[in-house]
Amino acid sequence: MANENVLQLTDAEFDNVIKADRPTLVDFWAPWCGPCKAIGPVIEDLANEYDGKVTIAKMNVDDNPETPGKFGIRAIPTLILFKSGEVVDQITGSVGKSQLVALIEKAQ
Repeated sequence: MANENVLQLTDAEFDNVIKADRPTLVDFWAPWCGPCKAIGPVIEDLANEYDGKVTIAKMNVDDNPETPGKFGIRAIPTLILFKSGEVVDQITGSVGKSQLVALIEKAQ
């Protein structure tokens, strides 16, 4: 079941989304990645909690190789927080919700 608050990003849309006024958290993932699946429900919870304040997006690295390459992503899941097109911070690996909340708060 897809969460309508989680934006599915493509390479083509990426720049427009991260340059928006609202902070954007992008989850770089792949369907075959176990830790990516584990963090998925946490991402959905955050999308619901921060609806209207932060854009929560997911990018499938297999379908969209250009953007992960641009940001030097070597391991997934990698979550990058953007504000006004700039990288605020990033986390790699399956982390707990509290760490992701702390990351998002850096852009508030």
